[in-house]
Amino acid sequence: MPIFGIHLYPTADSMDPIEAVKAAEERGLDSVSYPEHTHIPVSRRTPFPYGGELPKHYAELHDPFIVMAAAAAATQRILLGTGVCLVPEHDPIGLAKQIASLDVVSRGRLFLGVGAGWNAEEMENHGSHLKARWPITRERVLAMKEIWNKTDAEYHGRFVNFDPIWSWPKPLQAGGPPVLLGSTSPKALERLMSFCDGWYAADLVSDPGYYARVIGELHRWASRTGRQLEDVHLSIQLGVVEDADRARRLLDAGFRHLLFSIQPAPADKTLRLLDRYSELVYALRREYGSR
Repeated sequence: MPIFGIHLYPTADSMDPIEAVKAAEERGLDSVSYPEHTHIPVSRRTPFPYGGELPKHYAELHDPFIVMAAAAAATQRILLGTGVCLVPEHDPIGLAKQIASLDVVSRGRLFLGVGAGWNAEEMENHGSHLKARWPITRERVLAMKEIWNKTDAEYHGRFVNFDPIWSWPKPLQAGGPPVLLGSTSPKALERLMSFCDGWYAADLVSDPGYYARVIGELHRWASRTGRQLEDVHLSIQLGVVEDADRARRLLDAGFRHLLFSIQPAPADKTLRLLDRYSELVYALRREYGSR
């Protein structure tokens, strides 16, 4: 059965992020996800991939893991995730411990959307290079899974290389939190099947048939490999929309987790949008069922 959530952009101009997630849970929403940019280089050499000027809140985002830790302490039920964590900007050993700790303190309510990023200067400041970003992402995710699942964890690759280590805590979720690929590129399916557990798509393709074809192939892959595609494993982040027909088309295409975006705004505007989203979700649940 489908689940429904919101994608928040916590900044100084946003509603308090902890009050926002509490309000989402009170309205019966199932999940909250958060984006990540550690910073934005002033040079702005890399153009914004969606055209126009880069929204100023990209440089103002709170750290998603700090916000999720606080949100976990303030809520009981709602799922918490990244949309998306920019893996080339993290040390995999440190990130593995951070995620495992968060999975424990949230009592297994974590999902991890991951991406490789688009801003060349941003990732270069972290020692990664644009052309290598996907191989780096793959190796770091696979290394984290080794750490989550092995007592004596080791990984030997081109970009990640360490001899056996001990690292606790281990995640509460068996195997670690689901890692969802945040990409809609032509190579997304191949990358997903290589090192992820599911899909965190962005609603950037107008034709729902594209999504249906990819999801169909994902189900075939899962069947071949004995994997289970849970509801959270087929996620899509929509823009700021209240279009029930679009939501229905995405559900009919095979998505089981819809996330509706809320841009930075004060509490009154955010709460009004949350109310409208909760009404939309109520209607969709009546048609498609609920958790």
